[in-house]
This record gives sequence, structure tokens and C-alpha cells, in this order.
Amino acid sequence: MSRMAPGELVKSRGGRYAIALGIDLAAPDASERFKWFVAALLYGARISESLATRTWNEFATRGMLTPERILATGWDGLVGILDSGGYVRYDYKTATKLLDVCSALMRDYGGSLDALHDTASDARDLESRIKALGTGIGDTTVGIFLRELRGIWAKAEPPLSPLALAAAMTLGYLHAADDEPDHALAALRQAWAVDGQAAAGLAEFESALVREGLRSRRLASRHHAC
Repeated sequence: MSRMAPGELVKSRGGRYAIALGIDLAAPDASERFKWFVAALLYGARISESLATRTWNEFATRGMLTPERILATGWDGLVGILDSGGYVRYDYKTATKLLDVCSALMRDYGGSLDALHDTASDARDLESRIKALGTGIGDTTVGIFLRELRGIWAKAEPPLSPLALAAAMTLGYLHAADDEPDHALAALRQAWAVDGQAAAGLAEFESALVREGLRSRRLASRHHAC
């Protein structure tokens, strides 16, 4: 595949996952960030993107996208919602994680992820505070969550994901000398700016690269299965 302009890649592959879910991450209402956090928790497991999306839609349809509603639903109710979405493999573990996360968020930050962000001293402290909300929140989940908040939250500066890095290399946006994540992110930021795109929209480019990385991985998997 020949290199296309970053903006064209976004049009071709799609940008932020949050937008596809109908979430407005830049809205004043902090509940929009929490909706995306639930999605990131689901996408962060070793499960297909389609199952995670379907499960998130189950939560959305039932109005279960606030810490208060999740806590009120309880473990059995959450397992039922997860199973309805096809999230069967991790249903027990994820139900427990959601309850732990919401309890910690209510206790320590008044239920607001924006308050958590404002309390953090810098980008790394922000990541640590998110992980501290519950056992099982690792680098993958934190990266998914904060990637889409880049340009919206001042302290959302996660490392470039391996999927985005690999896709950027394959598509020619990066070269061998850019394989260090911080250098790679700076190079992608420059490519995005040269294309005439607003700095706050870099997450669109990054998410498009993640989508391309997942697409390439699926194609490779099918090739090996033949």
C-alpha cells in the first residue's frame, strides 16, 4: 500500500473509536469520559473488537454507563450484561473489575475521571492513578483510554501503541530511525501538522493507525491459517 496523507488515512480507516460509539470526549460533561473508560476496559482484554463493541452497546442500551448505575447493578447484573454482549470469556473478572473501579472512583474522586486527571501531577502520574483504580488495569487499557484523550486532556500523553507504531512503519510514515516510541510520536505529530491538520486531532491519526495495525494482523492470521 502506497503512503497516503494522514488525513486521508483517517477517512479511509476511521478515527477515534469513541466517535464511532457516539461518545463526545470533548464535551463539558465528565460522563462522556467515563463512557469511554468503560469501553477501554472492554477493549483492553484479549477479546475481539466486535464483541467488545457489542458489549459496550449493551451497557449503553441499558443506561449502565455511570459509576452509580454500575454499582447499583451489582455483580450478578453486570455478568448478565456482559454475557448478553458475548463477553463470556471474561465476564466474572470484568464484573469484579468494574465494581472495584467504580468504588474507587467514587471514593477517591467523587465519581469523576476529570477530577482524577486534575489531581494528577503529570502524564505518568495520571497513568498510575488510572491503574490504581482496580486490579487488572494495565498498560494496554490505559493506553487505549488515554490515546483518544490526547489533545483533550492536557496530561493525556501515553506512549505510542505497538500496533500504531507497526502500522506507521509499514505505511511509510516512519522509518527505522523512528522506532523509539517518543521519537515515533514526534514524527507522526509532524506528519499530521504538515498535512494541515489541527494538533488537537492527532488522536484521529493514531487511532486510524491502530485500526490499520489490527487489520494487518487479521490478514496475517488468515494467511497463516490457510
